[in-house]
Amino acid sequence: MLYVVTGPPAAGKSSWIEAHAKPTDIVIDLDRITSALTGPGAPQWNQHPLHLRVAHRARYAAMDAAFELLDQLDVYLIHTMPNGKALAKYKRLKARIVTVDPGQEVVMQRIKAMRSVDMERVATRWYNARHRLPREVMPQTSRSW
Repeated sequence: MLYVVTGPPAAGKSSWIEAHAKPTDIVIDLDRITSALTGPGAPQWNQHPLHLRVAHRARYAAMDAAFELLDQLDVYLIHTMPNGKALAKYKRLKARIVTVDPGQEVVMQRIKAMRSVDMERVATRWYNARHRLPREVMPQTSRSW
């Protein structure tokens, strides 16, 4: 089964996956990939654009490989804001779309506390576009912050 986990930055998508995925599942999370590809002490969030460029390529390669194994294991994919083309592909793959959203106020507080100000724009864009996403929303906070 493919689980596509969407939601704004700092919503708790990774925490949702940690609560649901098993050790034998595949987890494709750009933050985790970037962290794995950077040196010791690199920030967990607010990564450098060059690191992100390499991480995006690794993410796409991981997605291609993991999608071929959906009949053998579960795959959890974080995709903050999938476009129509991506949603159509996920539908063909019979994905379950999970939206993690503790609410805009909570998200903006978390971004102010731990993320780059650039993420406020991403979160605002997510909230403005959320009407396009399937609605299986997880409205509760993912963990105590």
